[in-house]
Amino acid sequence: MQLSKQSVETLVDLVENKLSTIEIWDRADKREVNMLRKCLRELTAQPAGKAGMNGAPGQNGGADGARRRGRPPKHLEPITEAAQ
Repeated sequence: MQLSKQSVETLVDLVENKLSTIEIWDRADKREVNMLRKCLRELTAQPAGKAGMNGAPGQNGGADGARRRGRPPKHLEPITEAAQ
């Protein structure tokens, strides 16, 4: 099944929003986070011809050189010692 570029971007936004708001309290939450991260990797790894994206959005300009709007999600930002 092929997805349009807009559909993939919407799904990526939804997964990123869920990842940024979820709080891990037990193993089920950790499994959900791992599943969402896997989904995010699969969505961003779709070939450009199939889903209209190549690589992670917002990184290196994306497939078409356009940057994603907004602030990068915290779960994708590198952890620094000052943030710990």
